[in-house]
Amino acid sequence: MSVIVYTLRNCDVSEKAVVALRARGVEIEERRVDANATWWEEALNYAMSVPVVIWDNGDVEIGWDGEHG
Repeated sequence: MSVIVYTLRNCDVSEKAVVALRARGVEIEERRVDANATWWEEALNYAMSVPVVIWDNGDVEIGWDGEHG
């Protein structure tokens, strides 16, 4: 399983999501929205907050464990 995760530097919730997914053995492609304007625009298609997790089956999860960054 692999996912795309849109994150923001210095965001505790983004960090929690990345750490938890890696601990589960999920292969992630982390896209820091503050480092790339294109990724920021892509993330905005889903939400105004991070993390945004795009699962390999197309499902989208906004936030992590009920939290948003």
